[in-house]
Amino acid sequence: MTPQDHPAPEPFPVPTVSAASPALNEATVIGEEMSFTGTVAVGDRPKVSALYIWLMVLATFGAMMALVAPIGYSLSVLVSRIAPGHDEYLGYVTGVGSLVVVLLGPIIGILSDRTRSRFGRRRPWLLGLTLIGLTGLVIVATAPNIGIAIAGWAVTQFGFGIAALQLTSSLGDRLPESQRGKVAGLNGVAVMVAPIFGVVLASAFAGTSLLLFLVPGIPGAILILLFVIFIKEPDGRGFPTRPKASVRSFLAGYGYNVKKYPDFSWNWLGRFTFNFGVTMATTFTTFFFASKLGIPVDEIGGIIAITALVGIAATVGGAALSGFLSDRLKRRKSFIVVAGLLFAAGTTVSALAPDFTLLMIGLFAMNLGLGIFSAVDGALMLDVLPEQDTEAGRFVAIAQFSTSIPQFAAPLFAPVVLLWGASAGESNYPLLYVVAGVLALIGGLIILFKVKSVR
Repeated sequence: MTPQDHPAPEPFPVPTVSAASPALNEATVIGEEMSFTGTVAVGDRPKVSALYIWLMVLATFGAMMALVAPIGYSLSVLVSRIAPGHDEYLGYVTGVGSLVVVLLGPIIGILSDRTRSRFGRRRPWLLGLTLIGLTGLVIVATAPNIGIAIAGWAVTQFGFGIAALQLTSSLGDRLPESQRGKVAGLNGVAVMVAPIFGVVLASAFAGTSLLLFLVPGIPGAILILLFVIFIKEPDGRGFPTRPKASVRSFLAGYGYNVKKYPDFSWNWLGRFTFNFGVTMATTFTTFFFASKLGIPVDEIGGIIAITALVGIAATVGGAALSGFLSDRLKRRKSFIVVAGLLFAAGTTVSALAPDFTLLMIGLFAMNLGLGIFSAVDGALMLDVLPEQDTEAGRFVAIAQFSTSIPQFAAPLFAPVVLLWGASAGESNYPLLYVVAGVLALIGGLIILFKVKSVR
């Protein structure tokens, strides 16, 4: 089972590293690359090495395992223990944590863009944020009440959530157009499979709160640190210093000229709508399955382990294949529409499913759609990302708003849908799933019809 899935004031003067600069990567392939218009891209970046790609994928896997696996399982178990009968508290815990990423993501993005250290721009932040994320997991795992759980999860989201943004910023810094579909596809596999793997691990320790969170969290942190240790960045101490930061410049970093970057803006809106629907469904997946199958929440770990096999097959196939095909066919938007259709079909089948078999069919379609969207829209986001050489961190954080705002708002909105037409003592999960599917499909259509520079 797959839980969900992760900016323009006056530009600062920073050096623009040319595509021929060997400092960009420890093992580069210099050569002209074909753009999506069929012409030779001028100044395209050199290809990144296989080492960079695989350590990036592993680091992404680690961040998602540590962060999203608890959303899909561990937090549900925790809420059922410390606040029995209040399923809606799960939305408050996850929503506040996502709000932290919304509020602080651009600030950290700006600071990392401005970092001048011998270790580069992103690595120091990755190290510190990973340690903060681990601290947050300890806090939430030992929380005696919902208030402490909310605080602990906020710390966790700040750490691992913004660390994931730093990884994406590194892609914005270094990845050439010709490798974006491939790398986004592999990252898409990591994003979708890591939570499944983490949930399976955590479910084996449902009886111990600390292990319930740390068993997926510690290995995830180690994978991020491998990227920090082995992937070198150019020494940034010689880069020109930027103007002194001010409150005004940080506040300006939360916005940008929408008309100047229309494709980035429309893609943002499409991602937002798609992710709002996905988050509405996946945040409550554990409770939905428990309700459908008549199994207590703290005993559903075995069912989750079984459904994980279905989820893995769908996400791996969807993300990996679609990422490679989108590079080869030089198409992004058609894949995204297919993803929306599949997710909508899957939520509808799941909502109406009378038995476990149809639930699995619906789950497969949902995960296939999620895998395709994760891979291809990740590449499309990099295609339309503004100011990649100078402000990748800030614009990646703004792009992440399209995920983190739904993660905050959708769980708070979902209880309204759950109560609509619900029978006494029961939440209306079928309606929630149908609404989620419709939103995902609308998001895909926005990208199809409004993004113009990418096919």
